[in-house]
Amino acid sequence: MALSTKQVGLGLGPAVFLGILLGFSPDNLSQQGVAVLAVTLWVAIWWITEAIPISVTALLPIVLLPLFGGVNIADVTASYGHKYIFLYMGGFILAIAIERWNLHRRIALNIIYFVGNNVPRIILGFMLSTAFLSMWISNTATTVMMLPIGVAVASQFLGHSALNPREGEQFSKALMLAIAYSASIGGMATLIGTPPNLVLAGILQQIYGIDISFATWFMFGFPISVVLLTICWVYLTRFAFACKDSQFPGGREEIARLRDELGPMTYEEKLVLSVFVGTALMWVFRSYLQHFVPQLDDTIIAITGATSLFLFSSKNKQQPIMTWEEAVRMPWGTIVLFGGGIAIAGGFQKSGLANWIGQHLILLEALPLFLLVAILIAAVNFLTEITSNLATTTVLLPILAPMALALDVHPYTLMVAVTVAASCAYMLPVATPPNAIVFGSGYLKIADMFKTGIWMNFISIILLSFAVYWLLPTLWGFDLNKFPVSFMNTGS
Repeated sequence: MALSTKQVGLGLGPAVFLGILLGFSPDNLSQQGVAVLAVTLWVAIWWITEAIPISVTALLPIVLLPLFGGVNIADVTASYGHKYIFLYMGGFILAIAIERWNLHRRIALNIIYFVGNNVPRIILGFMLSTAFLSMWISNTATTVMMLPIGVAVASQFLGHSALNPREGEQFSKALMLAIAYSASIGGMATLIGTPPNLVLAGILQQIYGIDISFATWFMFGFPISVVLLTICWVYLTRFAFACKDSQFPGGREEIARLRDELGPMTYEEKLVLSVFVGTALMWVFRSYLQHFVPQLDDTIIAITGATSLFLFSSKNKQQPIMTWEEAVRMPWGTIVLFGGGIAIAGGFQKSGLANWIGQHLILLEALPLFLLVAILIAAVNFLTEITSNLATTTVLLPILAPMALALDVHPYTLMVAVTVAASCAYMLPVATPPNAIVFGSGYLKIADMFKTGIWMNFISIILLSFAVYWLLPTLWGFDLNKFPVSFMNTGS
């Protein structure tokens, strides 16, 4: 009987670990570095094959790194309490409050109602709503919320006797893919929008002591998110499914009915919206606010906003705006995964493994930098079709830091390229949770997703390559062809 991928990975991980630990003794690499390399490969194999849940695998560094001389236990466990983990926790509590009081549904329905009056605009309305929500709420939760609304609108179209059934099928497929794609694209815009962004921020802080603020990431992430969303809309409605500009029969009425069902905005919704907007504005204007409060940090802002929700009660005083029972619904597995990634990144630095890898990557110096960026983006784009984007970035980012030093390029160039590419997998249901969720609607076949998604993959590779090579250094003010002296001998 053939072994499954999980079964192969389950045995391969420890086998590679022991092989490296006992039989690998290269020049210029300490035994501590060999131990970190062995642990990293074991963890990477289990992440890629999902031999056990990837969040459980992320706990392995706590056991293996100290036991085999990689990193001491205090430093390893400190990584699981990194400040960016608390930034994510604060952001997620805000998202839970938005969902608890149904504010996300009101935002989505109003955007769709005001944007859409014909078939392409209805799709645009769904895409804007999904992308906006995904900037603040996990793309999985956003897709789960948007899917029933999309199904209700699609059923209106399919059920209209005057229409060609093929038109209904085309619209339904376009709408389902629009929801999935815009959930991934919207998450790229903000630091908390998708886990790979925060992994990048955490690893940069761990290795170089550099803080990527909410506003700094937004400056780059938001423009590429807007451009990619626009291209995606044009591609879906004009090329992939060629939706007509005709008025949508019953669609606007269906959205209006769903919106009316919500009734007037409640006191609780207004309160949550106020906290949410206040927190977002503080994130955006943090650099200005630091003139008055120098210690202010994105994590402090997030936790302040999240904590304030517990201080307020509903209008009738019978229940608080946020309860701890609701708050613990946050995805603890993802939080642990962040910690595992930061722990491995710290091990790379402390053991000298990072410098050793960098010395062996010098052969890539012959490649033009733009081509190297494009290859990295394309490789990660297609790799994340079958692997977790979070696990992929967590494995690759610590390797790219020494690679940047070896090639004498700025670390942002390679590390940001991989991070944004990890959010652009569109071909397969298993590529991202949004893809899997809309595939479960029954409107799509794998062939539909593949033939539509592969072109979105190519579009995103081209766009991101140009954005990282030309836009990123302009917005963040660095020389992409030079490793900064200030980044050397920094970090923890």
